[in-house]
Amino acid sequence: MGDSHQSQQEYAHSIRLDGDIILGGLFPVHSRGERGVPCGELKKEKGIHRLEAMLFAIDLINKDPELLPNVTLGARILDTCSRDTYALEQSLTFVQALIERDGSDVRCSNGEPPIFAKPDKVVGVIGASASSVSIMVANILRLFKIPQISYASTAPELSDNTRYDFFSRVVPPDSYQAQAMLDIVTAMGWNYVSTLASEGNYGESGVEAFVQISRESGGVCIAQSLKIPREPRPGEFDKIVLRLLETPNARAVIMFANEDDIRRILDAAKRHNLTGHFLWVGSDSWGSKISPVVQQERVAEGAITILPKRASVDAFDRYFKSRSLSNNRRNVWFAEFWEENFGCKLGMHGKRPGSPKKCTGLEKVGRECTELCAGYPGLCPRMANVDGKELLAHIRAVNFNGSAGTPVTFNENGDAPGRYDIFQYQINNRSTAEYKVIGHWTNQLFLNMEALQWTTSDSSLPLSVCSLPCRTGDRKKVVKGVPCCWHCERCEGYHFQATEFTCELCPYEKRPDKNRTSCQLIPIIKLEWHSPWALVPVFISVLGILATTFVIVTFVRYNDTPIVRASGREMSYVLLTGIFLCYIITFPMISAPDVVVCSFRRIFLGLGMCFSYAALLTKTNRIHRIFEQGKKAVTAPRFISPASQLVITFSLISVQLLGVLVWFAADPPHTFVDYGEQRTQDPENARGVLKCDISDLSLICSLGYSILLMVTCTVYAIKTRSVPETFNEAKPIGFTMYTTCIIWLAFIPIFFGTAQSAERMYIQTATLTVSLSLSASVSLGMLYMPKVYIIIFHPEQNVPKRKRSFKAIVTAATMTSKLSQLAAERPNGEVKTELCEGVDASVPPPTKTTYVSYTNHAM
Repeated sequence: MGDSHQSQQEYAHSIRLDGDIILGGLFPVHSRGERGVPCGELKKEKGIHRLEAMLFAIDLINKDPELLPNVTLGARILDTCSRDTYALEQSLTFVQALIERDGSDVRCSNGEPPIFAKPDKVVGVIGASASSVSIMVANILRLFKIPQISYASTAPELSDNTRYDFFSRVVPPDSYQAQAMLDIVTAMGWNYVSTLASEGNYGESGVEAFVQISRESGGVCIAQSLKIPREPRPGEFDKIVLRLLETPNARAVIMFANEDDIRRILDAAKRHNLTGHFLWVGSDSWGSKISPVVQQERVAEGAITILPKRASVDAFDRYFKSRSLSNNRRNVWFAEFWEENFGCKLGMHGKRPGSPKKCTGLEKVGRECTELCAGYPGLCPRMANVDGKELLAHIRAVNFNGSAGTPVTFNENGDAPGRYDIFQYQINNRSTAEYKVIGHWTNQLFLNMEALQWTTSDSSLPLSVCSLPCRTGDRKKVVKGVPCCWHCERCEGYHFQATEFTCELCPYEKRPDKNRTSCQLIPIIKLEWHSPWALVPVFISVLGILATTFVIVTFVRYNDTPIVRASGREMSYVLLTGIFLCYIITFPMISAPDVVVCSFRRIFLGLGMCFSYAALLTKTNRIHRIFEQGKKAVTAPRFISPASQLVITFSLISVQLLGVLVWFAADPPHTFVDYGEQRTQDPENARGVLKCDISDLSLICSLGYSILLMVTCTVYAIKTRSVPETFNEAKPIGFTMYTTCIIWLAFIPIFFGTAQSAERMYIQTATLTVSLSLSASVSLGMLYMPKVYIIIFHPEQNVPKRKRSFKAIVTAATMTSKLSQLAAERPNGEVKTELCEGVDASVPPPTKTTYVSYTNHAM
């Protein structure tokens, strides 16, 4: 099967193997040349290795007596130089046999028509590698119905069976690859990435597929999409790297680029000292190749690459290792490969004239039956002229396991199923770099996260996100047009995070929880017994109750003594009852509100004051009427008897009770929770206050009538201030009312001035109860404590006195009044002498304090 020297010279840029059936082959033996040169450097992995794999496969088939008995496969293999236009020119060789030549204008010297050498008829083509090359070639081959099978072209465009109906491939299209790469990015938690594509069908189609799938999934945003020109200018890759840095948060770079562009991008990143910044995600054009990363291992460290699932063929490894200059003359590029691989020079015409080392030739290459002719020996007539459509149908129907044990099959578009291995380029502890398998993809991703290794010292995943996740309780304010970029805004006040992007206001009775992800009930509070705001009023109230009880017990025990009788026993008990009620109201005011407590508050809030001031008003009014009547006549006024006084007092009290009954009927007592009183700016401090339904207006109305009685009583106390102490209680009542007015004048600004305070409930309750207790204490202290003192400690003064007539009492009071007036006009005691002469002789001058009850005299 070796070629003669003549054939090698004829096909200096191709390989020709004779056979019954000729297969075409397209391989990128050389890279794309620069500055107008079609071909550049030799490509070992993607060129020579793949070419030798085809030759190896042809050898296996030809040696197998069962696959194609008596049929030999031949080959015509061309170099594409990684350029689509050059490959198109080369591929015209495959269709020459199908083009009829017009010889009418050509004559031989003897006048006979010319005889053209018939070129080899190619029945099918293996290749090409780059998608852009395969697309260009496929457009020609389909015209002549020549099936084409690519081993590396993955552009999604080639899946269009209407345009590339004779094209098939043993690798999956980039639409699968793009989905696999998106799954990798998603698994890493990267939602903000840049894309980089080599200009051409492969790069542009791959990026387009990735962008389309990512847009449909909605989980990944593209920071920027950059393109590498076919003919990059000097400094072009430096510009690309600097543009990638314009979005520094998009550290992940999705690359659909050829290996030459990948190598130059990594070199540019290395020059700009960006080792460790970018998180490269490479397509199958990077895969597990060594050439893109050689001498720039550090900047490529951590790169995640993808490659269609493959397996090692041991037989091919042995075959390739056995190739040498002496046994592989059929490969016209093998000598160039030998020089490139071993860095030596072959003779005077070698491809590496600058190499000081000379090749020895002893170097060793290391590891980097048919359906139509059944029963017919050799090539049967039906296969002598192979029909392209029939061959394509057989190709699309194949389903077998290849030499590596992997299945070979095609779908209706000629695409292989999506099966990928996922690699990461890692540098181990010995500073040795290698591609390590970290997972695979077969319709879904299987990734070993523990096998990942990054340039950072910690094992945490590096980030490639536009914005960091918001804290719990923060909403995302998305940047317009870029759903992966946002600002975090705290849900303030009483708002909680309802969704990822919205805050909503909690219901009025609720507040956000600590995480601000939901609402919880606001704690409900009430005035507790152990609170200082309750202890002080309760202490005062208890002392008052004990004192009032002591006075009542004393009065009951000494009920018939002159002092008790002179105090007006019936009215005293009414007044003491009112004082007792004023102390008692402290307890329902502090108790936890319920219907019963609220009812007691309504009833007793103003009732104690009403009892007290109704009794005092009746007393002062009686005194006033007596002495006013005495100035006109000696007859007593009406309704001054004890029974009359009780009727008047309870008539006044009944007005308060009637108002309370109307209040009960119009608005039955109930409790409610006031969430507004302590609704602080910080929801943590917000509290709901359990209250009775007594508004400030209701409180004013309830206490208003009692205050009216108090003011009226004060007016009468002022009018009776000139009545002598020896005859009545006018002056103690007057002092009591003056002090009480001062207490309630202080109460009003304190109570209503703290309406906006956070401590409103405590201050107002304490102020109200203390004011009631102080009012009761003033009345108790000024009106009854002196009498109790005399009853207990000076019983000798608690003796009956002779009765005097109403006329004598009024006369004495009148003369005393005149004495007081003239004393101011005539000093030195002159007036006293004059007045004494006019006093009734029957009235002896008092020698000590005498308590006189008007009930002891004839009225």
